[in-house]
Amino acid sequence: MSGLILIGIFLITLCFHVPIMIALGIASVAYCLTIADVPINMIMNTYFTSMDSFPLIAVPFFILAGDLMMQGGISKRLINFSLALIGGIRGSLGMVTALTSMIFAAVAGSGTATVACIGGITIPEMLKQKYDKGFACALAATAGALGPIIPPSVAMILYGVICGVSITDLFIAGVIPGIMMAAALILLVHFIARKRGYGSGLLEDIKKGEVVSLRKAFKEAVWSLMVPTIILGGIYGGIFTPTEAAVVACDFAIFVGIFIYKEYTFKDIPGIIKKSATTAGTVMLLVACASALGRLLSFERIPIELAEAIIGLSDNKIIILLIINLFLLAVGMFMETYAAIIILAPILLPTVVNVGVDPLHFGMIMVLNLTLGLCTPPVGVNLFIASRIGDCPLDKMFKWLLPTLAVLLVVLLLVTYIPALSMALPGLIH
Repeated sequence: MSGLILIGIFLITLCFHVPIMIALGIASVAYCLTIADVPINMIMNTYFTSMDSFPLIAVPFFILAGDLMMQGGISKRLINFSLALIGGIRGSLGMVTALTSMIFAAVAGSGTATVACIGGITIPEMLKQKYDKGFACALAATAGALGPIIPPSVAMILYGVICGVSITDLFIAGVIPGIMMAAALILLVHFIARKRGYGSGLLEDIKKGEVVSLRKAFKEAVWSLMVPTIILGGIYGGIFTPTEAAVVACDFAIFVGIFIYKEYTFKDIPGIIKKSATTAGTVMLLVACASALGRLLSFERIPIELAEAIIGLSDNKIIILLIINLFLLAVGMFMETYAAIIILAPILLPTVVNVGVDPLHFGMIMVLNLTLGLCTPPVGVNLFIASRIGDCPLDKMFKWLLPTLAVLLVVLLLVTYIPALSMALPGLIH
């Protein structure tokens, strides 16, 4: 009962539109002061110890690297390269949105950054090519969900730290699911574009030679394409850890942005750092507050009781994974991705391990599932960003969200029930 009261305090606080980080803190402190015989010092200690982690240092540095690359003109050159690569296919501009989002995700590791950067360029261009406004915005929003799946990924770092899973293995495991998500969106865009005649203007531009040639586009984008190669190659090759890779990414982003693309100068760096520090500080405080709540939930045996309740519904692995997927989809609609991972991962992990699911495999299921929450109302951040870029009301996006989310749900089910899609690449490395 005490555990349910703790959860109730948290949910009631959210109903008053209190930011989730503060709601987590209020619930923990109020619970200790009024209900449980738990010293408040335990909460304070948890705030500090939860952030005292070497792997977590990667989070602010990857956020900074993403901001540096956003300002450095990388997204623009990646889009030109993708357009030159597949520009002659019907619906290619929409397909470029998905393809470039996948490549940019390997640079920035953030869903919101991917929508803002890639969608900010491709949505206006799709509207010029007579794409439906709701479709263009919905596509950019769902393509942004690739951000936390394609490594590097802040969400995977958090899961790895909390559940004791190798972050390098999580990064490797995300490659195939991320490519599958991009491929699913590309196929869907091509089908819809053929049916509705989207992109005919772009095909005419290509015939007239008004689109940059593949050779020229590759030459301009080669430095951008080197970013994920250096980061992921260095991690997988054992040259540096994911945390060290984040610092290398920042250094490389500064070098490319200032000396190669010349999109900003040294004078602009303090402003970029200030923006990144605000984002990173919010994430780290969220980690601290969510860890404290998670510790109290464990103190009240909520994880064990939830595991017993789920197993009580069925002892079939397929059914249990389906129930957890539905639960996480519902959570993702209302809770921020990072907070959900921090709170729920240690609660649900014992349940799935008991039915024979590898923690690495479950990490991919959880991250992919909660990432879809970025594209689902009422808290879908990607939707609001795409809506602002395309000046499109959310209600006009909803009918197009159904098919785009449907193909991503198919990928989620495949990843859930075919472990090899997540486990094959890490297995080859080891």
